[in-house]
Amino acid sequence: MKITDSIFDIDDKRLKYRCIEPDDSTSSTDALVMLHEGLGSIELWKGFPEDLAKATGCRVFVYSRYGYGGSTPLSEKRSVEYMHHEALNVLPKFLKYIGVVRPILIGHSDGASIALIHNGGGHDVNGLVLMAPHVFVEELSLQSIEQARVAFEKTELPKKLGRYHDNAASAFWGWNDIWLSPEFKKWNIETYVANVNCESLLIQSDNDPYGTLAQIEIIEKLSPAPTQRVILRDCGHSPHVDHASTTLEKIVHFVEDILNEEKDE
Repeated sequence: MKITDSIFDIDDKRLKYRCIEPDDSTSSTDALVMLHEGLGSIELWKGFPEDLAKATGCRVFVYSRYGYGGSTPLSEKRSVEYMHHEALNVLPKFLKYIGVVRPILIGHSDGASIALIHNGGGHDVNGLVLMAPHVFVEELSLQSIEQARVAFEKTELPKKLGRYHDNAASAFWGWNDIWLSPEFKKWNIETYVANVNCESLLIQSDNDPYGTLAQIEIIEKLSPAPTQRVILRDCGHSPHVDHASTTLEKIVHFVEDILNEEKDE
């Protein structure tokens, strides 16, 4: 397996990204692009991208967004539209840079929302894997984010996040401040979900502290394209961590089905 770390320059910012190419790659064009959570980074995915590459035979790309991981630290407050900007401006340029035309997007939390906005905003993809997606703001989410603020101020959380971010404070407050701002309560991407044109795999915990099953239910209701759901018991917010083997198995089957359908066309 070949793993290459590189830099993508955009708007005076440097974004770190990683490409994982399996030794038995089945295609030079099929690619999975992973979009991390609100406090995520390349490193916080740990070994999951490598497992996906090995199991699917696809190239896997993962990058740390602006303000995260080894990418340029955040230098201003995030706007309510920060996920829209990522989905409709940054991600299309990144995909063009790496030469991927129709990826399967694998998003977690904020990353899942970005994937929805990207496709629902008119960018064609092969499929969407949405782990713990956010479509609208729930009180449960805000309560957990408030608890995270207390943890960052009073526990070893900054030190733990420092393992995955060059500037943990920048990463944390950029996420926490905007989510807890009064104007963010009206954030909603249902109009994008209603324009999704590819199949989605929805993976959600039944006790996710950052969102209820209402998030995937609204995707199932509004998406014109087919959806599959996987509900995990006692999982928390990170299916790829808390139930790694099951999550990997479900994603691999989803990817294989999509690629087989494409070959048959």
